[in-house]
Amino acid sequence: MGQLQTLCMGVRLTVTNPSSESTSAFGPGVAKLCLGVREHGSLNASAKAMRMAYSKAWRIIKDTEDSLGLKLLVRDGAHGSTLTEEGSRLVDAYLAIQDRLSREAQELFDEMVR
Repeated sequence: MGQLQTLCMGVRLTVTNPSSESTSAFGPGVAKLCLGVREHGSLNASAKAMRMAYSKAWRIIKDTEDSLGLKLLVRDGAHGSTLTEEGSRLVDAYLAIQDRLSREAQELFDEMVR
């Protein structure tokens, strides 16, 4: 029982559009890309910070936007990118829910392994 108490519970949250045929979802990777855009002011800088090719980051964002049916980023060419209002609200809600679920999952796990 002692070893169980040293373990941490993890929860992986995704946001999907049930009416979309695409399997793309807003999850931890997309959230991290969006946070990087918020912090660095461009998708390219966000991708570089994650050691990801810009073309891959752009494809991930585009696939997610198409799947969800909403724009996450406003692209301004050489001037960078910003999160749309909906994109910003989605990121903030996602992070808050992820944090809350992670804390609650850990509490439940701790209760159950006592």
